[in-house]
Amino acid sequence: MKQNNVIEAKGIITRFGKHTIHDGVSFSIAKGEIFGLLGGSGSGKTTLLREMILLQKVHGGSMHVLGCDVANVSQQMAQDLRKQWGVLFQFGALFTSLTILENVSIAMKEYTNLPAWLIEKSALMKLSMVGLPSKVATMYPSELSGGMKKRAALARALALDPKLLFLDEPTSGLDPQSARAFDALIQTLRDTLGISVVMVTHDKETIAQVLDRFIILGDQKVKFEGTMALLKQTSDETLKNFLS
Repeated sequence: MKQNNVIEAKGIITRFGKHTIHDGVSFSIAKGEIFGLLGGSGSGKTTLLREMILLQKVHGGSMHVLGCDVANVSQQMAQDLRKQWGVLFQFGALFTSLTILENVSIAMKEYTNLPAWLIEKSALMKLSMVGLPSKVATMYPSELSGGMKKRAALARALALDPKLLFLDEPTSGLDPQSARAFDALIQTLRDTLGISVVMVTHDKETIAQVLDRFIILGDQKVKFEGTMALLKQTSDETLKNFLS
């Protein structure tokens, strides 16, 4: 695995029963990149993300995340790896019975020995980092707008100061103004924290303005890997249609 890469996938094969989702998918993600997983419905974008975060096993090939082969990790190594990344699921997946502060604090309570006052202070700092006022801390998810829920879930994903951030359709369900504000937030966090970001998205504005590089999945393969500028130069009509 190259020193500057945080993720390397080589020849990934994924099957559900007799149905093949990926057949020889390869790509790499460099440290500090905002990298996109794109493709049509059923192309295996979210499946690939789930494989990276140990929610699903690959059936062939190798997937290295932060230098570890995730297909062959011990239970202890898997636990250690999970502490080094944060995940924002598509609909936030906040615990509805907990306050926002409790949601953001939960990983710190579980995986650190910090005193309660420091956990609370750190959680409030994470909420501030994603642009939420301190009064949100005592509220419940049901009391927040869609955009605020996404930001709260992002604060929770950042709780353990991860090296990697995984985002599944981060702007889906948001109005255009909230979506663009969320895009700007992701870029700011990458620049200030130095984290690497991997996201599944179909948002054209996000693809054009936020992603440094991306892959487009199709027909069980990687049809394209590169930048938007490179994609605009392609002569492949299928890829051109994907843009429009």
